[in-house]
Amino acid sequence: MSTKCGKCGPGYPTPLEAMKGPREEILYLPCIYRNTGIEAPDYLATVDVDPKSPHYSQVIHRLPMPYLKDELHHTGWNTCSSCFGDSTKSRNKLILPSLMSSRLYVVDIGSDPRAPKLHKVIEPSEFHTKCNLGNLHTSHCLASGEVMISALGDPQGNGKGGFVLLDGETFEVKGTWEKPGGAAPMGYDFWYQPRHNVMISTEWAAPNVLRDGFNPAHVEAGLYGSHLHVWDWQSHEIIQTLQMKDGLIPLEVRFLHDPAATQGFVGCALSSSIQRFYKNEGGTWSVEKVIQVPPKKVKGWMLPEMPGLITDILLSLDDRFLYFSNWLHGDIRQYDISNPQKPRLVGQIFLGGSIVKGGPVQVLEDQELKCQPEPLVVKGKQVPGGPQMIQLSLDGKRLYVTSSLYSAWDKQFYPDLIREGSTMLQIDVDTVNGGLKLNPNFLVDFGMEPLGPALAHELRYPGGDCSSDIWI
Repeated sequence: MSTKCGKCGPGYPTPLEAMKGPREEILYLPCIYRNTGIEAPDYLATVDVDPKSPHYSQVIHRLPMPYLKDELHHTGWNTCSSCFGDSTKSRNKLILPSLMSSRLYVVDIGSDPRAPKLHKVIEPSEFHTKCNLGNLHTSHCLASGEVMISALGDPQGNGKGGFVLLDGETFEVKGTWEKPGGAAPMGYDFWYQPRHNVMISTEWAAPNVLRDGFNPAHVEAGLYGSHLHVWDWQSHEIIQTLQMKDGLIPLEVRFLHDPAATQGFVGCALSSSIQRFYKNEGGTWSVEKVIQVPPKKVKGWMLPEMPGLITDILLSLDDRFLYFSNWLHGDIRQYDISNPQKPRLVGQIFLGGSIVKGGPVQVLEDQELKCQPEPLVVKGKQVPGGPQMIQLSLDGKRLYVTSSLYSAWDKQFYPDLIREGSTMLQIDVDTVNGGLKLNPNFLVDFGMEPLGPALAHELRYPGGDCSSDIWI
């Protein structure tokens, strides 16, 4: 518990108080078998990240789901710091939406945090019939006690950016958050900021478009997202749609953690840009590009130019640093955002990727590097794939990294991930001057899993983190 008061709810009263929380000892992450050729269900892995433990950097528990080919992806909580003032609430259930099957699992982590168990299964038909939605993605807990989950499509797999509401106690499907007929054309991630009566949502693509992999022709056809949707938090309606310049495939969206803040950032994967959105004096919202990762001219790859492919972004709890991963180029970057309009690069580390020396890709022209980076070897293993999902410790000093993006894209861009499984690494962060350094003693090799190589995705701590908790 973060504070000394005996009557507080889950989480922490403020983001800065959260930074004083205890060091992480375990974390949870979904592991995927869809598209790997292994006929086994996805599972929730529990990893020991306590350096004092004899099981440090090992999977200590696996909870298999009861079905095959769900494509577990992102996870969230039954309640978080948005309910800090409610002492009746307890963060004890992890929400696991399935990106492809549209099934949802509620996992009990309260009974034994080191050995989670299945609490409830909500079948796709519930979301199809009550919400006309499917392909569930981001889960956030609300101050009302409800759980809200973004959807990418309708039951037929067409694009539809709506939101499902669950009762936070019974996990019954209550219906949609948005008004009938008011969904966005596409969906993916979202973040809300109640003090400014606003929510921002992003767009990937229709499930039918992305289901089997990436087709460049779909980009030309305009089938991938390039907009931010601004919602009125109280009326549940879209009030603005922002078209971004160099903003193809906006994925993860993060407001600054300060609940009074009127700005945030979104990572645009295909354009490899970071865009800052902000509130104008008149109350409308605007967006501007503040970081651009230049593409590299290459030979031996599917296209003549390779984007960085920014696939995950995070903000430290003090709103000082922004982190993102370039899944294809293979680096993680740290920017000082003390001036959010002009982020300053202060840390960078290469963790594999598609342009390593000795690989099939030759870089012909590079605006940033003088030579191709060396392959990464940790504890004797050459790490396959590139850095993808990232999670920061509460104090901002440790960054955890996994390498799987989405099984169909993994198979296409990094076939070695399918053969060898993904990895989890840990980076030490200089929070004074900036800087990223690999911890050579930490490696979780999901290639060695009992049922065969698995694809590990998003990371969560039992007590919440900087991408799960929203302060109000």
